Amino acid sequence: MKKITIFFSFLFFLSCQKEENFGKLTLLASLPSELNEVSGNEKIANSRLIWMHNDGGNESKIFGISEKGTIVKEVTINADNQDWEDITSDESGNVYIGDFGNNRNNRKDLRILKVSNKFLIKNEVTPEIIEFEYENQQAFPPDKKQLFFDAEAFFYFKNYFYIFTKTKVKNQYGKTFMYKIPSKPGKYKAKLLGEFYNGDSSYSWITAADISDDGTKVVLLSEKNVMVFTDFKGDAFLSGNVKTMLFKHVSQKEGICFKDNNTVIITDEKSGFRGRNLYQFSIK
Repeated sequence: MKKITIFFSFLFFLSCQKEENFGKLTLLASLPSELNEVSGNEKIANSRLIWMHNDGGNESKIFGISEKGTIVKEVTINADNQDWEDITSDESGNVYIGDFGNNRNNRKDLRILKVSNKFLIKNEVTPEIIEFEYENQQAFPPDKKQLFFDAEAFFYFKNYFYIFTKTKVKNQYGKTFMYKIPSKPGKYKAKLLGEFYNGDSSYSWITAADISDDGTKVVLLSEKNVMVFTDFKGDAFLSGNVKTMLFKHVSQKEGICFKDNNTVIITDEKSGFRGRNLYQFSIK
């Protein structure tokens, strides 16, 4: 009897460990076909909707989506969707779209599009433009061992944007560099602030980022996991404590935003029979 008790205690321990180490995504809804290549999502101030956009080559639109996956609002943006990769917002509800996808590391027109919150009620808007380049990029494209200048992730915090790059260097795919630029329209050199390593495989690419409303938590997303950074000082986000939470399945996850301090919203692209879904995930 004692051996049986120990055995089941061990199984219970393993189940607890598994639940702690492997995050369970809660499916909220399947997204409509208009969002087959959903590449970013954001909850903005004073809006019940989740705002989303598609990846490069799709229509230049942002979509206001309910948690049931229904399109409530569409806004056409009068700017090319060259490679839209993420979306963020400020405390006033202004929306910013990161047109900085750079698969070949050769773009000289990286930019962020600003849509004022007062225009979100319209059907078509012309955005303001924030342009930037990386302070340490010298060649377009650089040597294959220096392909560090693609990006799919950023967020707004206290009048600045924080951009997280996606690495194309073999066996270093999980390396990300964090850059900072002002959030006002203009042209800037992005200042390098830090780096983080998430693994070797392409599943480790950093594909989205967000910061909690109270500024105490930062999340970075990849296809395989989410990293939660806390206890940082100022904007040295990557120097804080980090908790890594693995997902129970790998998919093309490219959007993350905070729903509240302990919960994030995640979206993934349609790929084969998987994806184009809206999820909820606890980061407690």
